[in-house]
Order: sequence, then C-alpha cells, then structure tokens
Amino acid sequence: MQKIWTSLLLLCCTLTLSAQQEYPEFALNRGNGLLPGISYGIHLPGGDLDERFGSHFSVGGSFDFVTSKNSWLLGVQYNLYFGNNVEENPLTNLVNDEGFIIANDRTYADIRLRMRGFYAGAHIGKIISLGFQNPRSGIRVTAGAGLFQHKIRIQNDPLRTVNQLTGEYEKGYDRLTNGLAFTEFVGYQVLSLNKLINFYAGFEFTQAFTQSRRAFNFDTRMQDTTERLDLDFGFRVGWVLPFYVGSRASEEIYY
Repeated sequence: MQKIWTSLLLLCCTLTLSAQQEYPEFALNRGNGLLPGISYGIHLPGGDLDERFGSHFSVGGSFDFVTSKNSWLLGVQYNLYFGNNVEENPLTNLVNDEGFIIANDRTYADIRLRMRGFYAGAHIGKIISLGFQNPRSGIRVTAGAGLFQHKIRIQNDPLRTVNQLTGEYEKGYDRLTNGLAFTEFVGYQVLSLNKLINFYAGFEFTQAFTQSRRAFNFDTRMQDTTERLDLDFGFRVGWVLPFYVGSRASEEIYY
C-alpha cells in the first residue's frame, strides 16, 4: 500500500508540473470554483461494524466550493456502500437442522445476504500547496459530519417465496442501523492549470455513533438497544469537473 501511495503522489506531482510548463500564462483555474465530482472507494470495517460486515465498496457524488484565495473547500457528499461480505446472520431461527431455509413449496430457498448503506454529510477543508506555481494542486484535507446508515439486505430467491421474509416481516431481520458520523479525508488533489486533469486520491476515515432503528428483531425476540461505534477505513479516488469564476472585475467564467 505504501508503494502504491508513493507512486500516486509522484504521478500527481509530474502531471502538475507538466501542466504548469505547458500553460504558464493561461491558467484557467483562477477565481472561486464549483467542483462537482464522482468517486469510488474500497473500505475495511472496524469497531462494531467489523462484527457485522467484511470489506466493501462505495460509489459517491460530491459538490465542493473552492475559494480563490488560500483554496479553502466547503462541500457536501453522498456515498453509497455495498458489499457481499456479511459476518452476522440474522436468519438463524429460520434455518433447519441441515442448515437450509425452507420455502413455501417445501424446497430449499436460496437466500443471500448483502451489505448496503450510505453516508450523507457536509465537510470543510483545504488544498495545501506544495510550493508549485499551481496553488490548486496539493494535499487535500477535509473533515465533516453527517448521517451514516447500514443494514443487511436480504436477497430473496427469485423462484421461491419464504413468507417470513416478505413485506414488513423482512424489517425484523435487516438490522437497520444509523446515527451521527464524522469523516476525514487526507490525500492529493490535482486541479490542473489547463483544466484537463482534475482528480483526487487518498484515505478516508469514518467514525459513526449508531443504534438499531428497528423496534424488534425476530431472531433474538427482543429490541436491540446497544449503542454502537462503527468505524470505516477506505481508499477513495475521485474525478472532478471544475467550473471557475475569475477573480477579475470582469468576472469571467472559465469552463
């Protein structure tokens, strides 16, 4: 992982210097900027989340505002989490002695468990220049807060029906959980002078104080009132489409 991070940092620096040399007098990334973007992440769970799920992935969207001076960032983001590694099985009370779930037609049902979740929040941060002519490329640091939610998605057999897992009954098994979360990002961002290369990559950390939102779990026959600490660690890569408003009196727009 350290070698990968070092290689990415060197690549970012090379691309930044190349853009500066090619467009030294016609920088198009001046002024305040709007930075809509999309991203992809790979994550590992920690804390109480590690007891329920394994490694997982995410896709996200974000919208940042970057100031013309000092490159401060203010933005919002939404990340959708998904994965196939579920460590906790809420269907143990439906399994027979052979380890199978019986469908309505008395045959074995193929039930799969999946991880689903999301994070929605706002953040503030800064792009820290490394001394290049382009102050918009450098270390990206952000911190934010929002809502973190996850649940176990029960993927039913498309050919067979299990009454206990249909309609409202499914909510008694899905472990819907959410709560206040804090998230931090540290990485490298490139907003090139010619606007042709705009991306970021780095490490993301989430700490969520969550609790079950279901009134009753059918398998345990009780309500889960545990206060949880869900941790999530990931590596995120994002692509940005910047729009700038020039800082001159003419308020030129560059796109």
